[in-house]
Amino acid sequence: MTTLATAPTMAARGTRAWRTLSSSRTALVGLAIVAVHVLIALLAPLLTSYDPIANDADHALLGPSWSHWAGTDQYGRDVLARVLYGGRYALGVSVAATLLTVALGTVIGCAAALRGGWFDDVLGRVLDAILSIPSVLALLVVVTALGTGPAVIVLAVAIVYVPQVVRVVRGAALAVVPADYVTAARARGESTWSILRREILPNITDVVCVEFAMRASWVVLLISSLSFLGFGADPPTPDWGLMVAENRTAITVVPMASLAPIIALATLVVGLNLAADGLSKAWGVDRIREGS
Repeated sequence: MTTLATAPTMAARGTRAWRTLSSSRTALVGLAIVAVHVLIALLAPLLTSYDPIANDADHALLGPSWSHWAGTDQYGRDVLARVLYGGRYALGVSVAATLLTVALGTVIGCAAALRGGWFDDVLGRVLDAILSIPSVLALLVVVTALGTGPAVIVLAVAIVYVPQVVRVVRGAALAVVPADYVTAARARGESTWSILRREILPNITDVVCVEFAMRASWVVLLISSLSFLGFGADPPTPDWGLMVAENRTAITVVPMASLAPIIALATLVVGLNLAADGLSKAWGVDRIREGS
């Protein structure tokens, strides 16, 4: 007798995820790098005794020493302290923006795949129109119109990147919609939200996780670029992009004031990319995206 296929249980998905992480050295290395950044950001007050925003004109533009391991900037602020605390801003805003982006994109993408018809067609045309605008330009327009601040930046990033996430998730969900357990759920009269939550989302978790890691690396860079251009964090907030912008004119005098935040940003992005690459290869998820 033929039986309907059933969706994998949460325990089975958890076991699969653990085996994937254990078998992917690239993913483990990437996640370890990200974990170090998170740990440093959380322990920043314990790792330095300096105030990251307190000016000290008597100790401006000092090179590395036992008192200031990475030197000081043009305002006499300890560079290492600002880099350590800058990780808090970078991770906090980037994680919030990525979570909102991936959550909205996942729900909309799954709904488009499940509903289909005119809803999917109209949504596709809207997404094409949004994706035709360069990401940085769209972000600058939103920030210019709404102002600066963490909440505005999170919203702006979501507006820019949600369409790309929708495309990716919709493609993954379309492969699940014809499954027997989805057909059975529809026959039972379950609501669209119930089918999305119980049948489709659990079966595209791998795609969503890879998309989150990949999108997070782009968001970190994008937010730092905004700060560098003067549309992100407001001075004297310890932010890596802002630090590079403030100290680039003195790079020949105190190079670490610019190089330290660049190194921190680069290692975080590398970690996120390694995690995304490792997970995508282990799960067989194609990372080639349109409109990225």
